[in-house]
Amino acid sequence: MRDKTRIAIAAGDPAGIGPEVSLKAALDPAVRNACNPIVVGDAGVLERHAAACAIAAELRVIARAADADWSDHRVNVLGCSQPDLAALDFGTSSAASGRAALAFAGTAIELALAGEVDAVVAAPQNETSIALAGIAFDGYPSFVARATGTDESDVYLMLCFDDVKIVHATLHRSVRQAIEMITRENIARVIAATDRALKRLGTVAPRIAVGGLNPHAGESGLFAALTIGSPILFSSVAHGSAHDIAGKGAADPRALIEAVLRLSKANQRLGLQPAPA
Repeated sequence: MRDKTRIAIAAGDPAGIGPEVSLKAALDPAVRNACNPIVVGDAGVLERHAAACAIAAELRVIARAADADWSDHRVNVLGCSQPDLAALDFGTSSAASGRAALAFAGTAIELALAGEVDAVVAAPQNETSIALAGIAFDGYPSFVARATGTDESDVYLMLCFDDVKIVHATLHRSVRQAIEMITRENIARVIAATDRALKRLGTVAPRIAVGGLNPHAGESGLFAALTIGSPILFSSVAHGSAHDIAGKGAADPRALIEAVLRLSKANQRLGLQPAPA
């Protein structure tokens, strides 16, 4: 059994704040004390963000998670090279960025499935760039479901803020489709998945209230989002790649740090063992 949980941090949209907050989270003393972080991304992109944002980050680029070493100050980066990003400007939308963000997340998920890391946290993606890449994407829950071979109807989004947790019965649907999906069977499946997730997060006897319209509204960047129902622990953070402040060093990493710490605590309660497949 390992001494600390290993958390893969997928670097998110390379033209946005994802690389910046990923590096800041990986360097955060609370994160390094609680777990062993590995940033998954393009090393060249991370170095450009570090230089632009005045982040004192020395990278240890590795080809395998097994090669990671946390004995010094360096940030372990599992290299996921994306040659199309060499001339990428901060704050721009592009197909290359969209492909890269999902490549980083997909690689991190593969590490979790293989038991090489215990959980995944994804930095913000940019859905305009993903659309420009021609990739069908309607949020991380369905993406994680496909990547893990899980039925998409069994995977849900859980928003977390302090001790408050909200699970969506539907996600990214039209009003008509959402109403059609509110059936006794579907609500029972959501409750069962929520119960399992809460117990995994340390709530011994969950109490679950059913109700509410559009709990996703008004989040204002405060929530860390868990994808529940898949065989891996996966979390993303508040929407928005914040192109307007990319490369300026102004991005706040607190939501990403909270997500990493939350999953670290969950895995410690599970005895640092990978989730069952």
